[in-house]
Amino acid sequence: MIEVVRGLANLRDRHRGCVVTIGNFDGVHLGHQAILGQVTARAKALGKPSMLVCFEPQPREFFDHYDAPARLTRFREKVELLAQQGLDHVLCLKFDDKTRAMTTAEFISLLTDQLEVTALFVGDDFRFGSNREGSFAELQAAGQAKGFEVTNFYTFVYDSDRVSSTRIRACLAAGEFELAEALLGHPYAITGKVVYGRQLGRTLGVPTANIQLHRYVAPIAGVFAVEVLLGEASLLGVANVGVRPTIDGGAARPILEVHIFDHDADIYGSRVKAVFRHKIREEKKFAGLEQLKEAIAQDIVKAKEHFAAR
Repeated sequence: MIEVVRGLANLRDRHRGCVVTIGNFDGVHLGHQAILGQVTARAKALGKPSMLVCFEPQPREFFDHYDAPARLTRFREKVELLAQQGLDHVLCLKFDDKTRAMTTAEFISLLTDQLEVTALFVGDDFRFGSNREGSFAELQAAGQAKGFEVTNFYTFVYDSDRVSSTRIRACLAAGEFELAEALLGHPYAITGKVVYGRQLGRTLGVPTANIQLHRYVAPIAGVFAVEVLLGEASLLGVANVGVRPTIDGGAARPILEVHIFDHDADIYGSRVKAVFRHKIREEKKFAGLEQLKEAIAQDIVKAKEHFAAR
């Protein structure tokens, strides 16, 4: 079972001496999975635990959270995916002004003196320390001096192009869910807890499960045909991801609303997973609730047609 360690203050002896990799690992896509395969295999060979070191917020979010790329996965979703890859530990460090100012020597000390790494896997373009001054060559030199392995991993290619979170975001924005799934190694989905909303959907005849995304920007927006995983049940539905521009001029942050077909049970507080299968249209501001109601009815028809054609 994977263990999340939040901050250096919570490090224990069992967390030291790991085989380590460092990065955001947003989406835990095929490239990440290839790296984790190397990390866990080496950890097993050495009889050591495996660990990912990541930062919250992600560095680009710290510098400008409004301009940072949309996350493919929230932290909890990422940990669940990492667990499926056999990783033992996730060390989550707070990224703040102190972290940003960390020197190259201090970062290396973190690895050698506090984590006591046995082996380290990073890309040969990996940069660290204040102003990204630290290089892969410096890590190699530290490894030789301190007695830990440093291995670089290489770009993972799918269909003649690099697998990256950026490429997957572009697929999702274009509604190319089959290609996104191929690059991720799993379907694109959003998981969250159903919260109370204004229950406007119910007054329109289409009750929805509302899931707060807790982010400033989502990697997708619009109306989609979705599969909904609720406990052991697999259901079908239609979902909207966006700011609901027709309602009070729109929300400050995006929200996921899911209408599950032929399902009217009380699921408030439940965790659901919406698996995105097909994009129906972009989100749109309508003149009023009647036009919105008509559009939702058409969306439901199109979503059902999509699933019937599969």
